[in-house]
Amino acid sequence: MTTVAPDPRSAGTANDVRPMTGAQYLDSLRDDREVYIYGERVRDVTAHPAFYNSARSIARLYDALHEPEAEGVLRVPTETGNGGFTHPFFKSAHTSEDLVKSRDAIVAWQRLVYGWMGRTPDYKAAFLGTLGVNSEFYGEYQANALRWFKDAQERLLYFNHAIVHPPIDRHKPADETADVCVHVKRETDSGLVVSGAKVVATGSALTNANFVAHYGLPLRDKKFGLVFTVPMDSPGLKLFCRASYEMAAKAMGTPFDYPLSSRMDENDAIMVFDEVLVPWENVFMYDAESANEFANGSGFVNRFTFHGCTRLAVKLDFIAGCAMKAVEMTGTSAFRGVQAQIGEILNWRDLFWGLSDAMAKSPEPWVGDSVQPNGRFGMAYRTFMGVGYPRVKEILEQTLGSSLIYLNSHASDWKNGEIRPYLDQYLRGSNGVEAIDRVKLMKLLWDSVGTEFGGRHELYERNYGGDHEAVRFQTVWAYEGSGMADELKGFVDKCMSEYDLDGWTQPGLYDPSDISVVARG
Repeated sequence: MTTVAPDPRSAGTANDVRPMTGAQYLDSLRDDREVYIYGERVRDVTAHPAFYNSARSIARLYDALHEPEAEGVLRVPTETGNGGFTHPFFKSAHTSEDLVKSRDAIVAWQRLVYGWMGRTPDYKAAFLGTLGVNSEFYGEYQANALRWFKDAQERLLYFNHAIVHPPIDRHKPADETADVCVHVKRETDSGLVVSGAKVVATGSALTNANFVAHYGLPLRDKKFGLVFTVPMDSPGLKLFCRASYEMAAKAMGTPFDYPLSSRMDENDAIMVFDEVLVPWENVFMYDAESANEFANGSGFVNRFTFHGCTRLAVKLDFIAGCAMKAVEMTGTSAFRGVQAQIGEILNWRDLFWGLSDAMAKSPEPWVGDSVQPNGRFGMAYRTFMGVGYPRVKEILEQTLGSSLIYLNSHASDWKNGEIRPYLDQYLRGSNGVEAIDRVKLMKLLWDSVGTEFGGRHELYERNYGGDHEAVRFQTVWAYEGSGMADELKGFVDKCMSEYDLDGWTQPGLYDPSDISVVARG
């Protein structure tokens, strides 16, 4: 589907543009995109075993928008004047209540995928929803920002992003690795001709368009300083996908064996631009200084951490429920040590729900009368997601041990009359749980933490908010830049001003001279 921004003169006028249904979304993917996996080009991602169930998991989200119960939760009136509806997170936020409504809509979609798909269509609303109130940030390309704000909100387009340079010579700025980093090869009347690569284009094989920006060492050369959007069927745009966990799950198992990886695999890909024409109307920035300021000035960081924290909280709801059921099935739920570890999982769950709540209910003033999710709580999420998720995974492995692999090979084993009696006897759970029910849960947990899909999710949560050092030192920078660092240090200075070498300077306190052994000596 070629995504073309509408004429800005149509802003504020009624139209019949509405978000896609699931079927329309799937049809939008049947275009000329270049997606490669296992040595071949995929002609239709909706029909290829590496992608088709994951595509239908996204289609389910679009269908949910059109259900009657979505009214006021998943769908609200647009703010563009077209008379349509949209997901709340695609709109500008002006109050805490707006952010809470957005958070609840994020939750509603995430519960349909149990928190396991991070790059759902509302994820990129973290950026797209800022383009209205913050359009002036894009200078000469302000009209482009306004067009895409309107179009994305009304149509609920599915964007992803690729903003990181390939992991090659990362100690050098982009202009010193021009053979791999995205850059402008030439300017034309129609737009910019772009070449280079970006990573990691998570889920992009199933999106309508991709957003490309800069994150990394400061840029110095204009030809690298571009921020733009690109339809996935653009000539010259190529995706080289990692192995498909969905396809492997279907080849060697069934939904019973791999209930998550067989339908929620957001395939990560290397995105390569081979002289791709980016029309001028799709450009947001084109100079080094502006591109360097994108992360701080766009408002994206506050909102993507808000979405990510909420999504992780839903995911931990699911994992906590699995853990509590599993220890009951293994007969260890009354053990003191097991209870302590399950309690820690619940603590991590509560931490992220609390951060999500705080981000929405303690908003920061932003452009005009708009507000942003609280950035300090977002930075706390960025740090602790990389600590908490691996810890939760570790607890599951410690607490359940061999139960996670004390499993038969395949769903078909249960249909073999010769071995079924043995399975029923030796794989049963505690407290009267039948063997097939115990195995069903343990296979779900193994798919969560033990398969390639599970391992990829640990890597994803560790690095989703940035590398482990950056998320911490950027917190320091934010505190210094906002004046909060001085405020905290001033709090300490106040305490130290209440005493000196001669005793208390604060009225009402007694010096120790009357009883001090040292003073008497």
